[in-house]
Parts: sequence; C-alpha cells; structure tokens
Amino acid sequence: MPSSDRPDPAASAPAPASPSGGSAGQSGGSGGVQSLERAFDLLERMADAGGEVGLSELSGSSGLPLPTIHRLMRTLVACGYVRQHPNRRYALGPRLIRLGESSSRLLGTWARPYLARLVEETGETANMALLDGDEVVYVAQVPSRHSMRMFTEVGRRVLPHSTGVGKALLADTAPDQVRALLARTGMPAATERTITTPDGFLAALEHVREAGYATDDNEQELGVRCIAVSVPDSPTAAAISISGPAGRVTEAATEKFVPLMHEVAEQLSKALASSGANGTNGTNGTNGG
Repeated sequence: MPSSDRPDPAASAPAPASPSGGSAGQSGGSGGVQSLERAFDLLERMADAGGEVGLSELSGSSGLPLPTIHRLMRTLVACGYVRQHPNRRYALGPRLIRLGESSSRLLGTWARPYLARLVEETGETANMALLDGDEVVYVAQVPSRHSMRMFTEVGRRVLPHSTGVGKALLADTAPDQVRALLARTGMPAATERTITTPDGFLAALEHVREAGYATDDNEQELGVRCIAVSVPDSPTAAAISISGPAGRVTEAATEKFVPLMHEVAEQLSKALASSGANGTNGTNGTNGG
C-alpha cells in the first residue's frame, strides 16, 4: 500500500471539466465520483430538513462552499430531481417519486422471504412498513394461513400514532420532532383504545425503547393485536410486524415472538446492506398493525 505522504502524479493534473462546470474526474474517498457523492448527500440533507431548504442552510450543514452547492443544485434542477421555488429555496423534485416507488417495491420483494419465516413460525400475518414523510406505508405482507387472519393492502398509508409499526419507527425520534409530526397529522381515534395525546404517545415510545418492541393493542381496530420491531441500520426507517386476533396474539405469545422478530429483523438488515440481497415474489380479517 503506497505511503500517504507520497505524491500522486495524477493529483497534480487538472481533472476534465464536467458539463455543469465541475471536475468530472474528482473522486471521493471511497472511490466514487465526488460530484455524485456530494449531490446525493445534498438530497439526503434536504430530506432530513423536511424536503425544502435554502442554499445557506445546505452550506451550513454540509460544509460545502456556496458556489459548489449552487452548481450541484442547478444540475439537479435541470434533471428534475430538485425544484426551485420563487423564493429561491429548493425542494425535492417529482422525478424522485418514481425512484422511491420502485425502490419501495424492491424493498418489499427482498423482505418477503423474511416475512414468510415469521408467518411459518408464528402462524400470524407478517408485514413490513416504512415511514414516508408523516405517514406509515406498508410495502410488503405475507398472510397467515389461518382462516381468520389480518390483511393490510400493500401501499396502504396510516398515521403512526395508532399502529405498532408507527411506534417502532418513531421510537428513537427526538420528542420535539414527534410532537411536530403529531401536530401536523392530528391524533384521530380509530378505536376507544387509540392514544390521542402527544404525552401519551411519547410515554408509549419510552416503553418501546425499554421493552425493545412496540404493540398495537386494539388501537387500530378492536379485536386485533400487533407486535412490531424496527429493522436496525435500514437505509430508510423500516419496521416489521406480525398481526392477528387478540385472542391469539396474547402476552404469552408476545414473549415467544419478540426474540424471533429481532432475529429476522437483523437478518433482513444484513440482506438490505448487501449488494447481493435478493428475494422471491411471492383473505379474511382486516387491518394489520
């Protein structure tokens, strides 16, 4: 391995100019093209900021100079991945929607074998859900073989405060951010058991952190109980759950199911982190948790 203080002959030669005015040949530390790494980093910072930012905010958070950010944003706007508002602030653009939808479908496909294991070993319907903005969206499901089973349509969106997956997804979110989300969505009661106050929901999230799993105990629909755990180190916030009639998904069953769910979540996390991750494509009752 060459010494770090040894001059690189290529480093002194100017890189060819890119169409956007940058240096197309510059590479990041991981061997990637630096302008691409910076562009994707800016997109992720925009998403973390709620989808809309100004150049000065991006410069402050990224440490990049304003001219560099302006050049990258101009290219992203031209490609449709970013929009510029009349007030000169930038927002994530519509072309990202198609990428996100395709990515979600693939994520669901990869998850199915792992959900199938949960169904095989618990007997209950297994789901995978993501946090998309302020809502929970279900991206995969493998149904139970029981004649009485829970069913949630893939693509369905629900508010997080009344679901087990919502609690699992938000458990590590800062309280002020949780309160802001709840203020935007409201906390309508789906059943008499639904948590309808921010303080009550924050207390539930504290319990999730202590217990290591979340529950929906008749909160989304009476007679239905759900157990959920987060997928660690997922590229986007993700959780898996099992749901079934409250008479089957009991406290005793929960004690047996939770260790298995953590094991499957860890396996799924490793699969999602691997470039070779793949899966296979693959009712009665109502909603999953």
